[in-house]
Amino acid sequence: MSNLSGKYAVVTGGSRGIGAAIVKRFLEDGAARVAILEWDYDAASKLASELDPTGDKVLAINCDVSKEEQVAEAIQTAVDKFGTIDILVNNAGITRDGMFHKMSKEAWDAVINVNLYGTYHTCKYVVPMMREKKYGRIVNISSISAFGNVGQANYSATKGAIISFTKTLAMEGGSKNITANCIAPGFINTDMYQAVPEEIIAAHKKMVPMRRLGEPEEVAGVASFLASDDASYTTAQCVIVSGGRNSV
Repeated sequence: MSNLSGKYAVVTGGSRGIGAAIVKRFLEDGAARVAILEWDYDAASKLASELDPTGDKVLAINCDVSKEEQVAEAIQTAVDKFGTIDILVNNAGITRDGMFHKMSKEAWDAVINVNLYGTYHTCKYVVPMMREKKYGRIVNISSISAFGNVGQANYSATKGAIISFTKTLAMEGGSKNITANCIAPGFINTDMYQAVPEEIIAAHKKMVPMRRLGEPEEVAGVASFLASDDASYTTAQCVIVSGGRNSV
């Protein structure tokens, strides 16, 4: 297990799937406190209560990451409660799939606003404090769809941009002891993925050398490593967690 002892973390979209697994793993690995930024406040509060009945270690904050003013307020709430933020995980994301020639502007904008602008908004308010204290760990969740996927022009565009954005953050933050890495999951067994038709899921499994879906916990383990001081010299990387399948 990675050692996150004494570290204060923020995880966006942390109420279910990969995000929830990351919150749980951070706690298991000794994080002092974790804030969940989530538009579904009821789900975030439920998870916080399950993981931390005392209410001391997990903080649920209602936040739509596509709204800058909400992010600014949420980050300030976390800082007021924690005193600082050591780790930022940008996991919040949505899909609005469809062939590009049929894709509405609304579907395009919705995905860009949550996936890309959501990542920008949190970094805008967290990176300056990391630079000031000369310490930070940023983990952004991309996807193997970053390399292109039929029916996901909007989603792929955001996930590809996140990789480039992460590498730039790493270059700019290196001298301030800030690392920035991203994870590109493949076919992961989440609620979002389970909406895919069964025959498509079966076909996807055949594409994966390991012949199975990944589990959220398998992504969370990588996130915990990248957020820890075990990865203090690992930055500007995109770690593909896909069972060997590197594209969709």
